[in-house]
Amino acid sequence: MRFYDDVVKGDRIIIINMMYTVCTGICPPNTANLMRVQEMLGDRISRDIFMYSLTLQPETDTPSVLRAYVERYGIRSGWVFLTGNRSDIELIRRKLGFFDRDAERDARLSEHTGMVRMGREAFDRWTMMPGLTSPTQLVKSILSL
Repeated sequence: MRFYDDVVKGDRIIIINMMYTVCTGICPPNTANLMRVQEMLGDRISRDIFMYSLTLQPETDTPSVLRAYVERYGIRSGWVFLTGNRSDIELIRRKLGFFDRDAERDARLSEHTGMVRMGREAFDRWTMMPGLTSPTQLVKSILSL
């Protein structure tokens, strides 16, 4: 996939978070919360709203490892988990604002941001919220894009 052309570009709403499969901190509760968001959005997922999770550990989170993660958590279809080469993931992470301005803290993977970026490129409308915001509030913000 080409991130901008295949994920971002167009008149669709996208929901993006960063995660990694062996995370024992923020990732599991964020995943559970986003599963509730996916359920609340129903058949709009993959029609005009698209969900993506990008790994912070592309060297170990291969497509098969990400597939196993999806199966382990029972994540429904329509939510795509992506990996890639380290430099591309880092560029995307920084461009989307998934970093801490404190470089030392940002370098500690266990302290990665638990934020969710939501946007609609066609209207240049973007927002970011904590991944543990109530599913109702996340959905409200998503639908306002």
